[in-house]
Amino acid sequence: MKAFVFGLLLGLIAVPLAVYVYFDSGSAPVATSAQAMPFENMLTHKVLHARAEKEMPKDVPLPWNESNLVAGAQIYRDNCAVCHGLPAQPQTAIAKGMYPKPPELFRGQGVTDDPPGETFWKVSGGIRMTGMPGFQQALSNTQLWQVSLLLANADKLPQAAQDALSNPQSPQLRPSITPAK
Repeated sequence: MKAFVFGLLLGLIAVPLAVYVYFDSGSAPVATSAQAMPFENMLTHKVLHARAEKEMPKDVPLPWNESNLVAGAQIYRDNCAVCHGLPAQPQTAIAKGMYPKPPELFRGQGVTDDPPGETFWKVSGGIRMTGMPGFQQALSNTQLWQVSLLLANADKLPQAAQDALSNPQSPQLRPSITPAK
């Protein structure tokens, strides 16, 4: 019994000490070009999805309509496209240099399988240690929901929203100019 207790105590001290030495010695990867730490991907995905599921809004306060989707397209172009890309456009140099790689939201499945509330939660608060900023200070709740609706429906956008994403000079995306007084 003494050997078991001694082994247990040694394990409780040795494991945290080994983890501390791993980080303190500079062995942990910190460059975006380095490989992930052991269990890093599994643990971060697990905690991200568990936290989002617990905290994301369940109801969408905006209707799915062309106006909201076109507004979401402009918000996406202005704030998200540099990392997450645009339809039929190559990945930017910024996105190529990030770790973890930002998902290309208009290629493959993207986030169309996520409920809009999950996307809202991610866009609003950001995701630690990923390069994904939180936009709750920069965008209104309406804007956060508009871009969330856009992404949740990226596979079935009306033509006006597709045009707004693919044509930076489309009328929907031209900045309104107020004459100087």
